[in-house]
Amino acid sequence: MTTTPDTPDSAPSEDVPAAPARSNADAPLGPEDFDLLDTLLDAMREKDDEVPQWEFCEGFLAALVCSRRAIPPAEYWPVLLGDSFVAAQQMEFVWHWKRRWREVEQALDADVEALDDDRSYQPEVLDTRGAIASLPEEEQAEVAGEAIPSFAQVYALGFMFAVENWPEDWAAPRDKEAAGMLDEALEAIVALTEDDTGKPELSMFSEDGPPSVSQRRLDDFGAAIWAVYDLRQLWKSIGPRVETVRKEATPGRNDPCPCGSGKKYKKCHGAG
Repeated sequence: MTTTPDTPDSAPSEDVPAAPARSNADAPLGPEDFDLLDTLLDAMREKDDEVPQWEFCEGFLAALVCSRRAIPPAEYWPVLLGDSFVAAQQMEFVWHWKRRWREVEQALDADVEALDDDRSYQPEVLDTRGAIASLPEEEQAEVAGEAIPSFAQVYALGFMFAVENWPEDWAAPRDKEAAGMLDEALEAIVALTEDDTGKPELSMFSEDGPPSVSQRRLDDFGAAIWAVYDLRQLWKSIGPRVETVRKEATPGRNDPCPCGSGKKYKKCHGAG
């Protein structure tokens, strides 16, 4: 028997059947939840090899949360997961997506002064190079020569993918200070889309793992998180774009009526 779960009020709404109710609907996603998301994406990838991994989705979701306009699910699902994605057939994925959406929103709206605050936003990112470096040598040899993404690189690519798909919603505001803040924040995220070419000094995969991440990369990662905070606050303070409504000039009373009747405006549509 299934019941309707508590759907996060701030998460995007969809006309899809509810996933089974769970007691941890408001709890942060844990390792098992992210493992499940990866499994669900793997299954989708069997039908569409363009379906990304969760780290990419994590960045994409963060950009949507920060976007100037509330982009509806029907608009972003095809962009992220392809035209074949049907939310009603992926209730488990959508339910976890909504939980993560709410969690990210709450973290970005929290008044935090340091990233070690328990309430701060912590993106779900991978140190793939660290994971491979921790494998036995024979298993490392299997991926030798392959391009392995840097720490948090896939996350940043997902974030910027959303930005690039909705350029009007990320256009620079007229206010110069706000425009400068937007450019600086996006530059911090773009920096993570680049390869980490610094000297590996630490591992984000495990405390005692082989070094796989440079200190500069870790610093850039922290700067990118603060940039996401800035983007969230920037667009919240400015608000959605307001379309200019152009009103056609009203003809003079003695001008010909624009309806084409041949009469003067005052004796036609301007009468009364």
